[in-house]
Amino acid sequence: MIDFIPMEKIENRETEQKKALEESLRQICFLLADVKDDAVIYDFFNCLFTPSELEDFAKRWLLVCEIDAGTSQREIAKKFSVSLCKITRGSKELKKPDSAFRKFLEMAKNLRRP
Repeated sequence: MIDFIPMEKIENRETEQKKALEESLRQICFLLADVKDDAVIYDFFNCLFTPSELEDFAKRWLLVCEIDAGTSQREIAKKFSVSLCKITRGSKELKKPDSAFRKFLEMAKNLRRP
């Protein structure tokens, strides 16, 4: 005989998992905000992400920088082999009034490297 799990229990598991994932992401952000050594963050990212995930992560930031620099979406798609959908998403995020992308771009412009 097969035991069926009631739907509400499945939904509760999903809700619990979503809460745990959200809490985990917030913890990572909190920790990163406190780290002053970019080499430690770089090493952490290399431990946390696969090479492919790191490439995607870096490409997404590059496309935001390119959008900000005025590069056309088609040029960005060709240059970095990314979909126009990802570029459009980045562009929409940049246009938001309180855009986190905009804040990070401003920080990047003011960044002083040794």
